[in-house]
Amino acid sequence: MRNANSVSDRRTATAAGGAPAARRIGRWIDATLAADPPRAKSLIVTVWGDSLAPHGDELWLASLIALMGALGVAERSVRTSVFRLAADGGLAGEPTGRRSRYRLTAAGAHTFADAYRRIYFPHEEPWDGRWQLLLAPPETLAPRERAALRNALRWSGFCALAPGLFARPRAAQGDAIALPRATLAKLTVLDAGDAGGSGVALAGLAVQAFDLAALAASYRRFLSRFGRAIDLFRAPNPPPDPRAAFAARTLLIHAFRRVLLRDPLLPPALLPLDWPGTAAYALTRDFYRLVWRPADRFVAATLGEDFAAASGEFGRRFGGLG
Repeated sequence: MRNANSVSDRRTATAAGGAPAARRIGRWIDATLAADPPRAKSLIVTVWGDSLAPHGDELWLASLIALMGALGVAERSVRTSVFRLAADGGLAGEPTGRRSRYRLTAAGAHTFADAYRRIYFPHEEPWDGRWQLLLAPPETLAPRERAALRNALRWSGFCALAPGLFARPRAAQGDAIALPRATLAKLTVLDAGDAGGSGVALAGLAVQAFDLAALAASYRRFLSRFGRAIDLFRAPNPPPDPRAAFAARTLLIHAFRRVLLRDPLLPPALLPLDWPGTAAYALTRDFYRLVWRPADRFVAATLGEDFAAASGEFGRRFGGLG
């Protein structure tokens, strides 16, 4: 559920009468939210990972409600979503009188760390042409285990070559597989490579299974939406107010994250020369560098004493924020 009034109607004005640039920014934020309304729970995950985690992992629920209000998310939706995130094990709450504080759990922090590396850093790891194969015979896993396995392997960069057979470039994401030990014990992991000859190359089978065409289309939609907007934030006069900068930064990372987390992050040798994921990362980097400072000012004003100095890792995002 979203608030009835638009985000731009409620943003803090930075110039008397509202400068044309500020109005255009506000209209773009409203249009972006309306064109693809994000789910409140998913948007809270983006806000927590992008804006809250660098400044501490605990805050009052009221502060989170205020932050999400800048994105048009109603208080009731925030409360419901936080309850669900806590039920999923990502957050833990602690009531203090009528107020509640929430923090990341160890499991939530681990998930955020994985997403952090994907989002804020380029992926150009060398590849030696070898593959990691995983055999998961269906009869060895319960239905619930099979569903969890598919999701975990997709996150780890595997594609399904056949029922129970998965593959990924060996060096693309490291050799670790994020699965419970009990599940791994039922699987067989192999190192493989193409033997040459007239057979179908493993690389060709895998690239086809990854469905890069659909992923490329998603990246191009991202580039179209945010490529048209970046000029609004390059040299506006007056500069974008902190609330609008926070909304723009969150929408940027949220949209990029949604595409990126479906990307197997294949080595460049397996990608087309005009792969749009490269341009999407560059656009996100340049856009982020324009808005992160005023956005942090809004977060600081909203969190008050809960706003701690950013961790050193924060400054290394996108090759250095400066």
